[in-house]
Amino acid sequence: MTNISPWLVLAGLGAFHGINPAMGWLFAVGLGLNRHSRRVVWLSLIPIAVGHTVSIAMVVAAVVTLGLIVDPRILNLAAGAMLLGWALYYALYGHRHRVRVGMRTGLVGLGLWSFMMATAHGAGLMLLPVVIPLCLSASPSHELLAAGSLPISLAAVAVHAGATLAVTAAVAGIVYEWAGLAFLRRGWINLDLIWTAALAATGLFLIL
Repeated sequence: MTNISPWLVLAGLGAFHGINPAMGWLFAVGLGLNRHSRRVVWLSLIPIAVGHTVSIAMVVAAVVTLGLIVDPRILNLAAGAMLLGWALYYALYGHRHRVRVGMRTGLVGLGLWSFMMATAHGAGLMLLPVVIPLCLSASPSHELLAAGSLPISLAAVAVHAGATLAVTAAVAGIVYEWAGLAFLRRGWINLDLIWTAALAATGLFLIL
């Protein structure tokens, strides 16, 4: 954990997720405006953060578990192929499978929506180039366990989720209090296109 670079990457990916309106801040602001309540905006951030965290934690847990029995090189190839496949699917069909939740949803429904959106975007998959070398640096199982793979995995999830929550809260607060949603009509960066390209580039990086 002495090398700070992987942690900065995890935080950077979390910040990107936080900026993306599809990951939650737009929903939080929309709920707040719909119910005319600043409190609703901040309460909405809790299930959004929980849903996102559970989604990426499941991916990290699966990868670390596989790393106990699968050679890291094979794991890299498999993860790379999965990322490329996910990028292709998302580019072709992602816009057709939006998770729709009404403005009358409760906190549980919002948490489920956040989990499904993060999973559909492949949020956890993007962490693999960092998680694999960070948590699976040793090869035999007993060395992995002795090196503290579980605490490092939990720390990786916490850093990413914390950055996501911080940026989501900051953007939601700025938009709700000052900017409003009108700026989205004037133009917004196509973050889905950037995300698809990032998925594909990360997949190629793992394979090559």
